[in-house]
Amino acid sequence: MNVLDTKMPATPAGEETRAAGRTVGRCMVVIPCLNEARHIGALLTELSEPAERNNLRIVVADGGSTDGTRDIVRDIADQNPRVILLDNPRRLQSAAVNQAVAAYGDEVDLLIRIDAHGGYPADYCDRLIEEALATGADSVVVSMATQGFGLFQKATAVAQNSKLGNGGSPHREGAPGHWTDHGHHALMRVEAFRAVGGYDESFSHNEDAELDYRLRAAGYRIWMTDKTFMTYYPRTSAPALFRQYLGYGRGRARNILKHRTWPKLRQAIPLLVFPVVAGASLAFLSLSALVPAGLWIAACLGYGAWMAIGQRNPYGLLASLAAMIMHLAWSMGFWLQVLGSWKRGAPAS
Repeated sequence: MNVLDTKMPATPAGEETRAAGRTVGRCMVVIPCLNEARHIGALLTELSEPAERNNLRIVVADGGSTDGTRDIVRDIADQNPRVILLDNPRRLQSAAVNQAVAAYGDEVDLLIRIDAHGGYPADYCDRLIEEALATGADSVVVSMATQGFGLFQKATAVAQNSKLGNGGSPHREGAPGHWTDHGHHALMRVEAFRAVGGYDESFSHNEDAELDYRLRAAGYRIWMTDKTFMTYYPRTSAPALFRQYLGYGRGRARNILKHRTWPKLRQAIPLLVFPVVAGASLAFLSLSALVPAGLWIAACLGYGAWMAIGQRNPYGLLASLAAMIMHLAWSMGFWLQVLGSWKRGAPAS
């Protein structure tokens, strides 16, 4: 059943706005969280005013933090009844949102997903709710700007904000508002979320793209807004960045295998990186085996030099190294997942 053909449940007077036959009623914010003591307090403080303006419940779904995060949330919840601490024993972000919807979804029409490790404009929630009302979308997604502080984090941010690192992804580049098939998850109608079964909790990465595929297949609509955005803070070390993108690659492979789809061109090109790097090990047979990997390295370093000189960006060359880590880890994760699935004879596992 398409949510566009249904009416949302009625809410008390003063808590709903109607446009084009759609209803925007009560809303909750869901924050998946694990060991975010450095960020969670400031984030909840920032959300306090939007929560009052928009009558929001704030659910922090914690995966068993051991760094004091839970104490911080409890202290804030004691002062602010809108804040709720919810246990997330599965620890995954997908499970966190599913659990929050299971516990409180009957009381709201909309959910806003907010990542603890990110930054948001003061009117973020306001703009999302307005866009849901104005467009009638079942999901409103946002573009993502990346910002760093330390040397490596700043270089990684430059890489992730560039075509070298993001491949021209619309939700990385702040495209004008448009209907899309995927973007960084921000707001969803609970009815649509539940109708397709929520997040697939077997996905530790790429669960957002996997859900977007099912939403589109079921006839639901996804709007990429240009009225707001979120700021992402990348990993602060090369090993952490590698592990993250290894997981992203595995998640993308699982998504493609599960739904029998093909990677887009901007995804297919980086897929070649791991094979050509692995192929360089055959250089003892022929030096020509080094050529493909050499071309990839030269292209990345050349792009970094262009950013350093042409854009006068002091992090250009280091950004090219960060991008190479991202390419290699993503490609490796993808192929390891594919080969592992073929070996087990279970394509979607």
